Amino acid sequence: MSQWYFLTGAEQTRSGPFDDAGAQAFVRSNPAALAWREGLAGWQPAASLPEFGGSAAPPHMPPPPGAGMRADDIDFRIVGHDMQFVEVELDPGESAVAEAGALMFKDSSVQMDTVFGDGRTSGAGGGFMDKLLAAGKRVVTGESLFTTVYTHTGQGKAKVAFAAPFPGTVIALKLSEHGGRLICQKDSFLAGARGVQLGIAFQRKILTGLFGGEGFIMQKLEGDGWVFVHAGGTVVERELAAGERIDVDTGCVVAYHGGVDMDVRRVAGIKSMFFGGEGVFLATLTGPGKVWLQSLPFSRLAGRMLQAAPQAGGQSRGEGSVLGGLGRILDGDNNF
Repeated sequence: MSQWYFLTGAEQTRSGPFDDAGAQAFVRSNPAALAWREGLAGWQPAASLPEFGGSAAPPHMPPPPGAGMRADDIDFRIVGHDMQFVEVELDPGESAVAEAGALMFKDSSVQMDTVFGDGRTSGAGGGFMDKLLAAGKRVVTGESLFTTVYTHTGQGKAKVAFAAPFPGTVIALKLSEHGGRLICQKDSFLAGARGVQLGIAFQRKILTGLFGGEGFIMQKLEGDGWVFVHAGGTVVERELAAGERIDVDTGCVVAYHGGVDMDVRRVAGIKSMFFGGEGVFLATLTGPGKVWLQSLPFSRLAGRMLQAAPQAGGQSRGEGSVLGGLGRILDGDNNF
């Protein structure tokens, strides 16, 4: 017997599992729902599936409504290991969109244009209110009001590169291969093809928003093109089956499919809770869908750096100067 799962509404609320009879009743009440079961390539419109009276489903889910024009089909390569950057190769007229301050280098034929919002309306119309709404979403997710669009205005090929702001990994993801939508941690978006939308995803569960490590607001990337997401340390990709759950240290979640359910649970045992070093809660991710995890959240790295800072009472370790504090002053290691 099949187990069906459904996504409904603008916030993609997940329901399920349902048996075949329950799924039929659910689709009758929610004809616009997206459906998934074991054996399907991804989330698909329930009304298009033969089980619910539709024709054969397409091989991939189409981009969500309102995703705008199709994203530019850019070429790229990711360079480096611990401090990665992504180098994008543009054909004449193609564009890439990046966060303000992410640029590493560009060819002279690549023109920079700073725009208000997420850049998806650049060259495709769009009124002031559309741009204002896009900019407001970016501010809520911790990004700048402005985005920079890089367009190849010359002949042949041209390159532009974007670097992550802290040590870690750059992940390349094509949204059309992930149901047209990904939920990511705040500040994780680095760059993408023109046509990709950056929005917000709300955590509706109080405990998840308070203790899940990501807050109540996360980034939502929509469209059908390439996006580049940066994470701390090494990134692990896991594909969860329906109902499969993994427990993750809060803050280690980078991104996940829209059909994955994120929640929190209390650490079992008083000793583990107070002396295990992992806090009171763990984040839980329940399939079906893919998740991406990072080994070194930036908050953890920043906390260790703050503890080691002399101004915060940290001890100097391995400096090797026989002059001690005077040596650090001469070397410029102490700031006043």
